[in-house]
Amino acid sequence: MTLQHTTLETRREDIDAEVAFWALIGFEQVEPPGRLRDIATWVARNGTQIHLLYTDEPVIAPRGHVAVVADDYDATLQRLDRAGFAFEPTTADWGAPRGFARSPAGHRVEVMQAPPPS
Repeated sequence: MTLQHTTLETRREDIDAEVAFWALIGFEQVEPPGRLRDIATWVARNGTQIHLLYTDEPVIAPRGHVAVVADDYDATLQRLDRAGFAFEPTTADWGAPRGFARSPAGHRVEVMQAPPPS
């Protein structure tokens, strides 16, 4: 089983900045089908989608987060840094580096070099 998508509430005025942030970690904007174009912007990578659901008052989880495994961890961190996003490394509990950044809308995103062992 694979996680197909998750939804993050986002103000319409933050969408362009969110799409640019997700592009830094390997996601591309894709067109939602039909009526969904009116309610969300989607980004995708390797079959996994992030649905940026439009809302005037988004709920931003203070510690909840989305985690992604970077195709090239060091290059991803360099892109985030060059774009001005703070990255907070955390413990490498399974021997692989990882840490957190905040998207422009305030969502916490974990970037990992490798996933935890099965």
